[in-house]
Amino acid sequence: MFEELRNAHGERLDATFHFGAEGTKDLLVLGHGVTANKDRPFLVALAEAVSAAGIACLRFSFAGNGESEGRFEESTVSKEVEDLGTVLDACEGWRIGYAGHSMGGAVGVLRASRDPRITALISLAGMVDCHGFAQRKFGAQEPGSSFMWDKPDCPLSQTYMDDMAALGTLVEKGRDITVPWLLVHGDADTVVLPQDATDILAVAGDNAELVTLAGADHVFSDAATPQMVEAVVPWLRRVWGS
Repeated sequence: MFEELRNAHGERLDATFHFGAEGTKDLLVLGHGVTANKDRPFLVALAEAVSAAGIACLRFSFAGNGESEGRFEESTVSKEVEDLGTVLDACEGWRIGYAGHSMGGAVGVLRASRDPRITALISLAGMVDCHGFAQRKFGAQEPGSSFMWDKPDCPLSQTYMDDMAALGTLVEKGRDITVPWLLVHGDADTVVLPQDATDILAVAGDNAELVTLAGADHVFSDAATPQMVEAVVPWLRRVWGS
């Protein structure tokens, strides 16, 4: 459906397209979190549900992740904001929504705060306190000689840590989101703390709403996946009138 996606560095971005209803021009783009990719089970489940509701869906892996080209060591929020721009460039003619999980949620806030092509924003366990997250999870590790969560394919880089420190917290960016915005967060999330969602919601406008899922962890395991899907799909149909 889409031509090959290549970012500004010439790196191919792996993507999977899910058709919606015939003739639809509504498209939800899905972005993943750090050390992940487009094929996380809950992202696939969401894409399939969105497609079944008549809305097309495009899930992709940021450069350096999954089957996309690029080096994982160069994967930062700032670079992924530009990757998302590449995807939006390829979606001309569609009414676009973006749903980002975890670090992909931070990407969404930064992109939507300055890119009017995103007409609906969804933050799934979205990261807001970027510097705080990096320090909590990786601050005791040595960049260049250790791995994120002991994953050999995910080396911790100084580039990543520097970018997270420079970003600090995205709370004030919440004031710049003017499109319909849904935040979904589990109250048992120990990776990106629920406080991230409540902090940014506190400065957001009436266009934003938060759904807290009782007992849900960071990746919406088990019964939390259908609960997350049920929070997202009807909301998206309502705000788009589809």
